[in-house]
Amino acid sequence: MSDDKGIRGGLTNYGDKDFAEYLRTSFARSMGLSKEILSKPIVGIAMTPSGFNNCHRSMSELVEAVSRGVLAAGALPRPFPTISLGEVYLNPTSMVYRNLMSMDTEEMVRAQPMDAVVLIGGCDKTVPAQLMGAASANIPAIQLVTGPMMTGRHRGERLGACTDCRRFWGKYRAGEVEKDEIEQIEGRLATTAGTCAVMGTASTMACIAETLGMSLPGSAAIPAVHAERLVAAEYSGRAAVNLITNPRRPTDIITEKSVENAYRILMAVSGSTNAIIHLGAVAGRLGIRISNERLNQISDETPVLVDLKPVGSGYMEDFYAAGGVGAVMRELRHLLHLDTVNVTGQVLGDRLESISHWVDRNVIRSFDDPVSEHGGLISLGGNLAPGGAIFKRAAATPELFEVEGRAVVFEGLEDLAKRIDDPDLDIEATDIMVLKNAGPVAAGMPEAGYLPIPKKLARQGVKDMVRISDARMSGTAFGTIVLHISPESAVGGPLAAVRNGDRIRLSVKEKTIDLLISEAEFISRINDTATPKKHKRGYRALYDRSVLQAPDGCDFDFLTHAGTFQK
Repeated sequence: MSDDKGIRGGLTNYGDKDFAEYLRTSFARSMGLSKEILSKPIVGIAMTPSGFNNCHRSMSELVEAVSRGVLAAGALPRPFPTISLGEVYLNPTSMVYRNLMSMDTEEMVRAQPMDAVVLIGGCDKTVPAQLMGAASANIPAIQLVTGPMMTGRHRGERLGACTDCRRFWGKYRAGEVEKDEIEQIEGRLATTAGTCAVMGTASTMACIAETLGMSLPGSAAIPAVHAERLVAAEYSGRAAVNLITNPRRPTDIITEKSVENAYRILMAVSGSTNAIIHLGAVAGRLGIRISNERLNQISDETPVLVDLKPVGSGYMEDFYAAGGVGAVMRELRHLLHLDTVNVTGQVLGDRLESISHWVDRNVIRSFDDPVSEHGGLISLGGNLAPGGAIFKRAAATPELFEVEGRAVVFEGLEDLAKRIDDPDLDIEATDIMVLKNAGPVAAGMPEAGYLPIPKKLARQGVKDMVRISDARMSGTAFGTIVLHISPESAVGGPLAAVRNGDRIRLSVKEKTIDLLISEAEFISRINDTATPKKHKRGYRALYDRSVLQAPDGCDFDFLTHAGTFQK
C-alpha cells in the first residue's frame, strides 16, 4: 500500500511525518486494532443516526452490514458521524441545513484518512447533501439509502406516509373525518423504519442516486426492513473496496449525460419537485447545468410510466416488487445515454442488456402504454418567473391547466397561518392563492407551497385550486401548484409585485405564469419591495450571505464548481 493510503493518508502535520504516523497508529491501536489490520486500506462509512430522524432508525444495522462487506473484501471499515437531517423535526425547515450537512460530509471525507467512503442516508435532504459533499470531495464514494417504509393499514385500506397524511388531513379539515379517527390514522401512517412509502423526495432522490450511478444497481427501492436492504449494504461495502484498487471518482460518474439520465427517470417516475433543486445542486458542484428549456424538452419526450402515489395508487414496496429503477430504465433505453458508468464500473448499456426480469405492468407501465404521455414536471417562464418556476403537472388537476384568476395574496407564512381559515376571507374556488416571502433568502424555502385549501372552501367540497409561491412543497403532496418562482419575492423578484385583486394567468400549454399588469406598474411596485432582515451570527448569517436561488440548487455561492455564481 502506498505511503498516502490507509492509516497514513492525510497525516496531521507536526513537522515530522514519521512521528505523525507513529502517533496516529498509537491512538488507533488504543481502539483495539491490530498492526495487521491497520495496514489495510480504509473505507469510511458516513453514518447519520439521530433521535430526531425516524427515517434512519435502521442505521446501526446498515453500518454493521457495510462493515461486514468491507472486511470481507480485505479493507478496514471506519464509521464516522455527520449531521443528520430529519425532515419534520427541523425549524424553520430542513432545507436551511442541507448545505451545512453537505459541508460536514465534504470536510470529514477530506480530513480523515479514508481511501473510499460509503454514505448512508435516506431522509429528504440527507441524500442530496451527501451527494453534494461527495462530488466536491471527489474521493471514490458509494451512496447507500436507508430504503422506504412498508405500508400500514386502516379499516382495510393501505396507508403510507405522507401522501395519505395529507389526504386524510384534508378530509379532517373539511369535516369528513372525526377527531378520534384522525388520531387512529396518526399511528398507522408510518409504522416501520425507513423513508416515506410513496414517490416523495426521499424515494425520488434514491432513484436519482441509482440513475446517476452513485448507488449500486437495483438498490434504490428495496424496503428498509427487507433482508435485501442489508445485502445491498454488504455489497456496497465490498464495492467501495473495489473502488480503491479500480478508482472511479464522482467526477467520472456524475457527468452531463448521467445528469440528463437522472432527469429522464425523474420525469418517468413523476418524482418530487424538490429533486429539481437537489439535482441542480449536485450537478452544480461539478459545473454541470441543465437549462429550463432542456428540462422541458426532456419532460415532453419522457412519459410517466410509474403508477405510484402521490400521482397514482401504488407504494414504494410495489415499485420494488415490480422491477424498480432498472425496469423503468429498460423502457426508456432509447432515450438514455447508454455510455454512462456506475460505481461498479458497469456501463449503463451493458446493465440494461443483462436485465430481463418480470415487470408488474400494473405499477411500471410500458413505454407504449404510459400513465401519462408527458413527464411529471415542467419549468414555467413568464413575467412572474423570469428565472423559472416548477409545476408538477402529473399531480395537478387538468381542468386548471389553462386559467386566469383573481389573486388572493398572503404576504408571508405568518399572514398565511393567521388568515387561511378566517371565515371572512374573501376567496372563491376560481381565485389564485399567492404566497410571498417563502423563498430561500426570506424563509429558507420551506415546504409551504402546498397552501391548504381554506376551510370555508374545503367544507364546500373544493379539493383543488391554483396556488403559487416561491416556496417548495413536499414530494408527497399533490395539487395545481406553482413552486420555486425565481427570483424570489424577497430579493425583488416579480412575485413581490402581486397585489390582492390582480389577474394572473397560468398556461401549462405555453409553460408560462403571468401577472396581467402594465410594465410601468410592475416596475413601480418592485421598487417598493422591502429588504428582508438577515441573521447576524452563526450558520444562519453564513446562509443569508451565501444562498443562491432555486435555479442554482439553493447551494452556497462558494460551494459551487465556479464558486462565483452571481445572485
